[in-house]
Amino acid sequence: MQVSLLATREEAAQLEKLRRDMEAALRGLPGVKSAAVVLTAHNKPAAPAPENLLPGVKRVIAVASGKGGVGKSTVAVNLAVALAQSGLGVGLLDADIYGPSVPRMLGVSAQPVVRGGRIMPLEAFGLKLMSMGFLVPEDKALVWRGPMVMGAINQMLGQVEWGQLDVLVVDMPPGTGDAQLTLAQKAKPHGVVIVSTPQDISLIDARRGIAMFNQVGVPVLGIVENMSFFCCPNCGHRADVFGHGGAQAEAARLGVPFLGAIPLQLAIRESGDTGAPVTAMAPEGESAAAFCGVADKVRAAMEG
Repeated sequence: MQVSLLATREEAAQLEKLRRDMEAALRGLPGVKSAAVVLTAHNKPAAPAPENLLPGVKRVIAVASGKGGVGKSTVAVNLAVALAQSGLGVGLLDADIYGPSVPRMLGVSAQPVVRGGRIMPLEAFGLKLMSMGFLVPEDKALVWRGPMVMGAINQMLGQVEWGQLDVLVVDMPPGTGDAQLTLAQKAKPHGVVIVSTPQDISLIDARRGIAMFNQVGVPVLGIVENMSFFCCPNCGHRADVFGHGGAQAEAARLGVPFLGAIPLQLAIRESGDTGAPVTAMAPEGESAAAFCGVADKVRAAMEG
């Protein structure tokens, strides 16, 4: 008869007397000719290595908002262009499956090529690009359930030949649902930039977004106040259409950096509609300067 006792190496010496006593007791049982009691330790299975979907990407920066309509994609596009202008190798992933905006904002409409089972990203303004908008016509609605959306996100992360990048900017879907959680877990962002307008109703949703990223362990690099103020191009009169300073005050309240205020300007809207980001087409202008200021702070936070 053989009996095994599960014990760690540290416990073996203390259990030796018990082992001998058990052997003696077992040998005394009727019909037992011999007995052996052994101490054994089960090796813990090695934890699986974490999946690295982006082996050539040094850092991932997410651009997110708690709700749609705050100009998140506009900020993501111009932030990516500004980072590329600073000399970094930059990619831009449009992860908004239902409402992709990057193809229109960057004037790209071609379909990606597949080589050796890998999807080749498109390129524009010094960026490597991927978006569901490259694969689906603008007028076609995607009526997909959650698992299909998760599969598309995994594919755009892991099956695209991103190559060597200093930073991948991810234009996140609005909200705090499954898609956002999947991206946070799979892409493993170095940090997230939260975009909000100054008004209270937008800041409420920004708080929810910050809370979600805190829960999944993604550092908040700061808040951008988009559509912060409007200056009339004719008379120069300034109007705080959506209020002003709300995001900066919220950043101070939450103890996160305030990354900058982006004005509400016609040039920004026109550049988005025509596929020529203002940071590339008018780099010396006020709008580009605002985006570049945000990019400088994001880069400093990234490298710090």
